[in-house]
Amino acid sequence: MESTDAAMLRARELFEKSSLNLVQLGEAMGYSGDVARKSAWQFLNKTADPRLSMLRKFASAIGVPVADLLGAPGPKKKTK
Repeated sequence: MESTDAAMLRARELFEKSSLNLVQLGEAMGYSGDVARKSAWQFLNKTADPRLSMLRKFASAIGVPVADLLGAPGPKKKTK
């Protein structure tokens, strides 16, 4: 059995925190009609090792940088 990539675990977490439903997510990822919900569901539930292009679509759809999915550190905030 293939283990799930950390980026997918983060994607699922971010989706749950978003205000989007599966249809909205699928449409924002570029799918239309009846395919939107199914495609979003398959991405979130059946993808263990996602392609970077799919992570980009997902990140864009929920409004986060791809780096948030990959665990890359963002720019450090200056403290006062």
